[in-house]
Amino acid sequence: MPVITNIEDLKRIYARRVPKMFYDYAESGSWTEQTFRENSSDFDEIRLRQRVAVDMSGRSTTSQMIGQDVAMPVALAPVGLTGMQCADGEIKAARAAEAFGVPFTLSTMSINSIEDVAEATTKPFWFQLYTMKDEDYVRRLIERAKAAKCSALVITLDLQILGQRHKDLKNGLSAPPKLTPKTIANLMTKWAWGIEMLGAKRRHFGNIVGHVEGISDASSLGAWTSEQFDPSLDWGKIAKLKEMWGGKVILKGILDEEDAKMALQVGADAITVSNHGGRQLDGALSSIRMLPRIMDAVGGEIEVHLDSGIRSGQDVLKALALGATGTMIGRAFVYGLGAMGQKGVTTALEVIRKELDISMALCGEQSVQALGRHNLLMPVDFSTRWT
Repeated sequence: MPVITNIEDLKRIYARRVPKMFYDYAESGSWTEQTFRENSSDFDEIRLRQRVAVDMSGRSTTSQMIGQDVAMPVALAPVGLTGMQCADGEIKAARAAEAFGVPFTLSTMSINSIEDVAEATTKPFWFQLYTMKDEDYVRRLIERAKAAKCSALVITLDLQILGQRHKDLKNGLSAPPKLTPKTIANLMTKWAWGIEMLGAKRRHFGNIVGHVEGISDASSLGAWTSEQFDPSLDWGKIAKLKEMWGGKVILKGILDEEDAKMALQVGADAITVSNHGGRQLDGALSSIRMLPRIMDAVGGEIEVHLDSGIRSGQDVLKALALGATGTMIGRAFVYGLGAMGQKGVTTALEVIRKELDISMALCGEQSVQALGRHNLLMPVDFSTRWT
C-alpha cells in the first residue's frame, strides 16, 4: 500500500488506473481551461497568519452545514459519471461519506440511481438537480428524491447550456465507453478497472434510463440529454422548484453578488459559490476570489458554501476564514475513488481533515467556528483586481 500524504498522491494513482476518457472528464475545464487552473492557483495567493503560545489542545473540526452535524465542513460535491470512475462509484463514495460524517451529494447524471444509493446507505444524502425541459421528468425525479428521504435538494444553476470541453469531444465521452480502436487500446491497459466494472450494478445513467420513455441505449440517451438542459431557467422557476421540494434547498453555481442577493430573495437555505469547477464559463473568476465579494453582499443573511478548486485542508481553512460555512470537494474525492475505491474516498477525507486540523492549530485556533479573516494575510487587491 503506497503512503498517501496529500491529494496529489491519490491523483497519480488515479491517472494510472482509470481510462483516459474518464480521467480527462474529471481533470479538465472548458475552452482554454483558464478558470479551471485559477480555481486552484488563486488559493496560493492567500497566506496564513501563524500564531504561537496559544492553547492548541482540545481542537475540533466539527461543524454544521444547513443544520446537519458534520465531522468537518466539507461535503462531497455532485459529480456526474462517478460510477465510471470506479464500479458502483456513487455507492462507494456515499458509504465513505456516511462513515466519515460528511454529506454526500448525488448528481442527476449519476450512474447509480437515487434508489441504488438509498438502498446502500443508512443516513439521508443530498440530491443535486439539473433542470430539464421535460417538466414531468423533473417532477418525478424530485418525488423519487423525496421517497429516498434525501435531506437537501442542490439545484445547479450554471448549466443551462453545456460548456464545451475539448477533451470530452475528442475522447468521444460516453457511458459506457463506445468501443473504438482508440478506446479499446486504452482499456486494455486498465484491466483492473475493467474487471471491477464487469460486476458493477449499472454502467449507464441510472436516474434516466428506465425513467424516460424511449431511452434504451447510449445513442438515444445521448440525444436526449444533449437537448434537455433548460436554457429558460429563471428565478421564477427556481422558486417553483423550491416549493415543489418543500425541504432544504441549496443553490449551486452562484458567482456574482447580484445572483447571491436573488438567491436570498427566493428563500434558499444556502448558496454554493461555484463556477462548476471551471467547466462552464471559461474566463470567469475563481470561486475563492469571488467569495469575499459575495460574503460582503449577503454574509450573515444566508449560509454560504464554496466549491471549485479545493485540493487540501488548507484550502478549506482559507474558505472558512473568508466567511464560508462549508465547502464542497469534487475532484479531490474522485481522485481517491478512482485510485482505491471507497477506501480512497475515506483517505482523501482523512488527508483533508488532518491538514485542516494541523493548519488550524498553527494559526492558533481550536475550532473551525473561530476561523476568520484575522487568520489570513491577503493581497490588497485580491477581490478587487477586476471591477
